[in-house]
Amino acid sequence: MKKESLLTFYIGLLPFVMVLGNSMLIPILPEIQRSLNLSGFEAGLILSMFSIPAAIIIPFIGFLSDRWGRRLIILLSLLLVILGSLICGLSGLIPSNRTSFSVLLTGRIIQGFGAAGTTPLAMALVGDIFNENRSKVLGVLEVYNGASKVIAPVLGALAALKFWFLAFFLFPVTAIVSYWGIKKYVPKVESGKDFFSLKKYSIKIVKIFNKKRNFLIPLYLSGGISMFVMFGMLYYLSFLIEETYNIDGFFKGITFLFPLGAMTIVSYWTGKRLKANREELNKLHFLGNILMVGCFIVLILFHSFSLLLFFITLAFGSMGFILPSINTAVTSSVQDSERGFVVSLYGTFRFLGVALGPVVFEGWMDEAERIFIYPALILLASFLYFVFRNRKEYFSMIQLLRNGQK
Repeated sequence: MKKESLLTFYIGLLPFVMVLGNSMLIPILPEIQRSLNLSGFEAGLILSMFSIPAAIIIPFIGFLSDRWGRRLIILLSLLLVILGSLICGLSGLIPSNRTSFSVLLTGRIIQGFGAAGTTPLAMALVGDIFNENRSKVLGVLEVYNGASKVIAPVLGALAALKFWFLAFFLFPVTAIVSYWGIKKYVPKVESGKDFFSLKKYSIKIVKIFNKKRNFLIPLYLSGGISMFVMFGMLYYLSFLIEETYNIDGFFKGITFLFPLGAMTIVSYWTGKRLKANREELNKLHFLGNILMVGCFIVLILFHSFSLLLFFITLAFGSMGFILPSINTAVTSSVQDSERGFVVSLYGTFRFLGVALGPVVFEGWMDEAERIFIYPALILLASFLYFVFRNRKEYFSMIQLLRNGQK
């Protein structure tokens, strides 16, 4: 049990490293924007230039991990995170704002390449190592993910009380601890004993994906859209809290504890409850989507700060049902030798959601209603598509519920 707990802890640090990449910066984006004299779009790029490179490279990371092992690729990825973080931190010492911004984006791109080998490979590694407790450990990973999002804004706000660029020096510290733990405690697990060429591997994966596309694509979309809404709303909240309600510094970071804390708690509960069967996964996915769409519909009508914070907290809590369910479904859908690519492609959708959220929400922030109408419509469309693709299971579930009521 002690060994399993250590494995879970050090693998769980990988989502923490990844989440620091964006969540820690959200409360200090307005400060960076003022210090470097950036436009709103350029401020959004600070987040997106971390996530876009990660989204692009993740499928290749999956192939490499299937061929040469998760452990090696994870360790190399952490080294890239450390390098990119140091470049970002040192960019704040450059006198020229434009040069500082360019160096900052360069560091963010390198960080993004490194982040591609963190959370997606952590999920694949859990699939390799754990069998009986896989759903539970995947739920714990989402808890680490959510807890990181809770802690990161506070850490960012505290680190930036003196200078905004000090926040970037927290990355190397976390990445070094993770690197040491992974190297010491995570075993060398053989992944993909048949070492295919890239061409043969691609053909094999295409066949697998074609066979399971009706199951996987709705899950990918649902996970990506959840991250899109999450980071878009966090970006919106960061500017709204500071510019409209004049909440800044440490207390601004504390405000993010409510929605992100709710997601963490629900993720933990979901992870403990989940079993790798589709009926249970569909029930929790259904519940999470209904709650989240409902919250955004209410927010179209009511805009007071207290109601805003309450319903965003409820919406983020709903993601605690959705994301662990998707994680378990995706990681359990294929064999060990194929898991790296399939899970990494899921990671691509999540990273694309993270990358696009701040940039797209920046364009919606001019009108209060639009910032809630569009996410509600997108979430509803994604949910309906998921239900359509899984209509047999949902009809069976509804019939069972009706029989239970009788």
